Amino acid sequence: MTILLAAMVTMVIAGMLYQQIGRANDARRFPPPGRRFKVGTVRLHADQMGEGSPTVVFEAGIAATSLSWRLVQPEIAKITRTLSYDRAGLGWSDTASKSRDVHRVVEELHALLKAAGVSGPRILVAHSYGALVALGYAARYPREVAALVLVDPVAPSEWAHASEGHQKMLRQGIFFARFGGVLAMLGVVRFALSSLSRGGRAMPKFLVRATSGRGGAGLADRMVGQVRKLPPEVWPMIQSHWCDAKCFFAMARYLEGLPQSCAEILHDAATIRVPVTVLSSQGASAVQSADHQSLAKLVDGGRLEVVAGAGHWIQLDRPDAVIRAIRDILKR
Repeated sequence: MTILLAAMVTMVIAGMLYQQIGRANDARRFPPPGRRFKVGTVRLHADQMGEGSPTVVFEAGIAATSLSWRLVQPEIAKITRTLSYDRAGLGWSDTASKSRDVHRVVEELHALLKAAGVSGPRILVAHSYGALVALGYAARYPREVAALVLVDPVAPSEWAHASEGHQKMLRQGIFFARFGGVLAMLGVVRFALSSLSRGGRAMPKFLVRATSGRGGAGLADRMVGQVRKLPPEVWPMIQSHWCDAKCFFAMARYLEGLPQSCAEILHDAATIRVPVTVLSSQGASAVQSADHQSLAKLVDGGRLEVVAGAGHWIQLDRPDAVIRAIRDILKR
């Protein structure tokens, strides 16, 4: 028993050491492509490209970073100024605070844009969960927003009044995100992803099934498939982020705040007075489609487009559709 306990302690220490060495190597290999700005008690990373006005600000999905816009931002940067960023706890930004409701995120984004010197009108382009942030920003700071482009946005009514099935899904997501954070601290996630990047499949799939339930392996395969649509040079950067425990714990906090955030947006949506373009995936459910239509009708001149050949990650499946929607607004 003593020998077994000693072996377990040795493995834990070895895993933590492996993780710390890996994190130090990642910091050297993948410095932030943009700048980090002090916002309250944290530093948020922002990547700016291009010149001109209005500024197009990109808001990522719930566990995604500025890198998720790499097929869109450089193209828009050819015609105007752009900014993508990492919310607190994600990517190159500092660890998130305990509370992650949408109003707090809106205030952090507002402070970041001020620190980065982004003045004048902004077009907010937001994917999935990021749409809640964009809508909250338009409600809180209407004079600073020229238009919204929402890319397959989260359906606020789906989570503000979540069914028992959705509540169970949310609880599971929070648990697995926290568990993933513990495994990342112990170097397990880094080991699995390192094995996967070298062509190994058995060990990563075993770990995913063991930690994420029966549907985990399929989800992992889909996530890897989406990442592969981005430029190859960003793949190891995303892998380094997934190896960092802070990203898992941040995801858990954003998920914890999702129902409250959706309820706040349902309350605030009626005050929004800027044009809204909604790009909806072909796979949207009836509830999601209804919410997408309602968002597009918030103001006269809004529009809804169901993007053919695109899943939830429209900016990866059909970046041309997102680029066209932004260009149309810039022309108007």
